[in-house]
Order: sequence, then C-alpha cells, then structure tokens
Amino acid sequence: MIVGAMWQIFRMNDVYYFHDLIKQLTDWGYQEGTTLFGFGYDFRQSNRLSEHMEKFKAKLVSMYKASGGKKADIISHSMGGILVKSFLALHHDFFEQYVNSWIAVAAPFQGAPGFIMDCLLTGVEFVKGWQRQLFVAKWSMHQLLIECPSVYELMASEDFTWTDPPELRLWRKQTEENGEPDPDSPSVLERYGPKDYLQVMSAALRGNTMNYNGAIIPTPMNTEILKWAEKTRRILQIAELPSSVKFYNIVGTSNDTPFHTCYGSKESPIDQITDILNLEADFSFVDGDGTVPLESSMADGLNAELRIGIPGDHRAILNDERLFGLLKHFLKVGDPDPFYDPVWDFVFVPRPTSEVDLEDHRSISVVEESETWQFIVSEDGHDGKHLSGTGEHFVTTFTTGLGAKGSVKNVRQSRTSWLWRRNRW
Repeated sequence: MIVGAMWQIFRMNDVYYFHDLIKQLTDWGYQEGTTLFGFGYDFRQSNRLSEHMEKFKAKLVSMYKASGGKKADIISHSMGGILVKSFLALHHDFFEQYVNSWIAVAAPFQGAPGFIMDCLLTGVEFVKGWQRQLFVAKWSMHQLLIECPSVYELMASEDFTWTDPPELRLWRKQTEENGEPDPDSPSVLERYGPKDYLQVMSAALRGNTMNYNGAIIPTPMNTEILKWAEKTRRILQIAELPSSVKFYNIVGTSNDTPFHTCYGSKESPIDQITDILNLEADFSFVDGDGTVPLESSMADGLNAELRIGIPGDHRAILNDERLFGLLKHFLKVGDPDPFYDPVWDFVFVPRPTSEVDLEDHRSISVVEESETWQFIVSEDGHDGKHLSGTGEHFVTTFTTGLGAKGSVKNVRQSRTSWLWRRNRW
C-alpha cells in the first residue's frame, strides 16, 4: 500500500510524483487492485481524524481479502508517515493483525519547523515568475493553511529534545517607556524557541482577516486547532511498534532545509509585530530534504530495523533509483542482487558538533576493476569503519559508482557524512 496526502496545488510534474514508484512496483510483479493499492487522503484534515482512521482500517481489511490473506507492506511518503503512526498509536492491535512491514519515506516525525512556521505567518508559494498566475497565490494559500489541522500538527514538537531547537527570530526596534518604537535606538534580535514562539505568532495573526464575497472574516491563529494538534503530538508519542512488524525509515539528505525563521534585519527592523505578515522570511538552514530537517525525519521514536538516508529532495526522492534499490531489498521482490547490502551502500557517520573545514581532512579512493571504492579517513588516519559510534571524527563525502578502470569520480561535498560502497541496481 502507498500512503500519501492528496495535494492539488503543485506543478504538473509534481502532481504525478508517485508515477515512477508505481511503475517500478508493477515491474516487480505487483498488480493494481490485487497486491498494489493506494491510500490518498485530504491533506488539510488532521492526520488522526477518525474518518481517516476508519477508512484506513477498511482499506487494510479489503487489501487483506483481495490478496488472499496477505498482510500489507506499507510505503508512506511525507505526512503519510504521520497518518500511519497515528493509526499505529490508536489501533495497535489492528495494525499488528494486518501489517507486515512499514517503510516511511521523508516523514516529518518531529515536524518541519521552518517551512510550516512561514506557511502559517505568510503563506507559501510553490512557483515564481509568470507561472505564479497559474497557481494559488501566496496569501490565498495562507488563508487556507491557517485553518488546516494537519499544518498545525507539523509545527516543531515542544517535547522533542532538539540538538539546536528551531527558533523564530525577529529584528525589532527597541521601544520607549510608552511602548512605541524608539527610532534612535539600535535594533535587537529577539529569539523565540518552540515553547515561546506560539505567543508571538498568535499576536502577529490576531488581526488577520480574509475577504470572502465581500464579507470580512477574521482568521487569527486557531487556538482550538492548536490544542488539537498538541493532543496529536501526545498521541504520536505513545505509538509502539508490534514485534511482528518490520519498520524502515528512509530520509532525504544533502539539501538546505529551512529551520530557524527570521523576519526583519538589523538594518530594517520591524516596527509592529503584525509587520511579519508582509515580509519574506530569511531562513537559517540545516541538513535535510529541503522541507523536513534530517533531525526530524530520523526521530521516528520506533524500534526501526534500519534508518537510512538518500541525498535527495523531499518529493524527488520518490523517483530516485537508490530508493528503488532499498525498496526492492526491504520488500524482497524482483531479481535479488547478491552484492547489494543497504548498510554498506548507505551508512550514517556521526556528524561533528561544530563547523569544520572539510579541506583539513583527507580521504582515500581505491579503484578495483571497474568500481570506485571510497574510504573515509579521519585526522588520525584510520579508515571510516572506525568512525561508527563516535562523534569526534570529521569526514568528507564522496560518492562511488561504476566507471572506467582507473577512474575516480569525486562528487560535491555535503553536510551529512556517508560511506558508500557501490551504486548499482
């Protein structure tokens, strides 16, 4: 079963972003309606909406009957992973009865802080230039998202222990005793973490309105939906994977991903908190898939068989040949590759706790036959296999591939460190 939210607002090539995955699954022998099923749902609604849960339950039962009594292998993408985890938390025994395995791809288990915060404050724009005329305007999208429970559910989790908690940052003019901005004082940078920035966001949106057929309708931050979302996060925390179900977490990496969100600048601080709604955000980025930070997607809170990363974009990862290789291996379908080992094709190496100049470190490439083998070397000269389990070593990233004998191809450095053995499907 493929689980993904139904979005109707992307570019045309994104509307069909499951196409390549479906084709690959059918090439492996899956048959639509017999052993291959989809579960789309309204992305605007809560991921734990009872209607969604009942439909998902009915889908699992119908799949079980159509396939002749086989348990389901679930592939979820993005927010679909939150829906599946919600179902797991609320219907644990049913999940155990009808599910064999679950593969989550690019799931925002701890939210998508930078992206979602800007969505709620200013809206979101998927295209630039003349193409903007063909799609929903940014501010119109904002008026939609401000009433979407699922969007609130993707805000940064307050209870999660972040390495560096996401912040809302505001360059503000200092105020005088009467509360008015002091034009002669220097600007100051205010920082608000997950436990504090809701008050700021609520204040900024307090007077927000929308025009519907000439009627002015107040659309502040919805406190009732916010309470619902907080309960959703508490429910997700109690999810426990049955011992009979295998869970794999595939995450996207090597893309600048919005994390801290800043409005105003030192030179142009904001006067009033409501000014935020008319400004473009200035993001501080972390590693991830461009939408979901790596730290969030990795923190599934479940007993995973494997957590593994693919350098890729949040949606484009679904068309990545490396993803297909992992799925083929996890699902045990198609012609098996005796040389394929997901652990050695993609291996996490602990990241440094501070910035480091990668040029100060070195790596060794060894060519054997037509394959490029990559060894990652630390400062003391030990090879990459000794780096597992320690955060004190620093490495650079190269990829490997099949090429002419004697050739070594180095690919751009990325902020996540990997050791890749080979790349062939």
